[in-house]
Amino acid sequence: MHYLHVDVFSSQPYSGNSLAVFPDSVGLSGKQMTRITQEMRHFESVFLTRHPAHERTWGARVFDLAGELDFAGHPLIGAACVLHALHDADDTETWRLKLRARTVDVITRRRATGRYTAVLDQGPAVFLGRPHIPDLAAWFSLDAEDLDPELPPEVLSTGLRYLVVPVRGDALGRARIAQDLEAPLAALGAHFAYLLDATALEGRHWTNDGNLEDVVTGSGGGCAAAYLRRHGRIGDGETVTLHQGRLTGRAGKMAVSAHGEGQDIRSVRVGGEVAFVAEGHLRELPA
Repeated sequence: MHYLHVDVFSSQPYSGNSLAVFPDSVGLSGKQMTRITQEMRHFESVFLTRHPAHERTWGARVFDLAGELDFAGHPLIGAACVLHALHDADDTETWRLKLRARTVDVITRRRATGRYTAVLDQGPAVFLGRPHIPDLAAWFSLDAEDLDPELPPEVLSTGLRYLVVPVRGDALGRARIAQDLEAPLAALGAHFAYLLDATALEGRHWTNDGNLEDVVTGSGGGCAAAYLRRHGRIGDGETVTLHQGRLTGRAGKMAVSAHGEGQDIRSVRVGGEVAFVAEGHLRELPA
């Protein structure tokens, strides 16, 4: 089975968020996809199948090391750029990717051999509440003074539900997850937490147990864009650069924007560059 290794949200290989893309995964079960993802050891892998009736429409299943995700950002951006490279596309193309829970469009552009850019339309944002969490700073080994006093923590979704936690000063660099956040986040209606420095436009995200830090999180970046727009930190439709990954040694950049006012954010877009690193074949599939 053919696969490609790309780095997303970076113009150069060996930076940004790595990804394994399987452009023809017909016949694989979810169990097999999970085993392959665990073997490849990228943060996520994406498995594609061609739609029988529409040339630019593909089924997409995204897996992290624990199992399948309803939505993700960097796998869809990387997958669309791989499709662009493999299918003799024009300089600019639009790809429709059908996930288990929703369908999204990704616009890709060829910049040079092995270099692409893509923009994912994550759709509208849904704001789910501003919880009062007395010990929130301690969740991330921080002090209460490290939280941004001008911006409230908020749960929102552009595909996955994040608790956006605004911090200030050097707090982003000092943050560490101090306890397993799975249950506390679930009690708030959130899947994950995303720390955001709204002044520096930089974020961080970990697995809920804190054992693994994500390099650049497209789904979290979409929530950050909607949050920044709601609170007037970016203009309507203004594209800004959101940084992530510096503290992992694999710095990446997301171009993010949000269209709308207040809680009526009608469209959130997350984009970035994609660099091709390698390709190969699995010699054997898992049982």
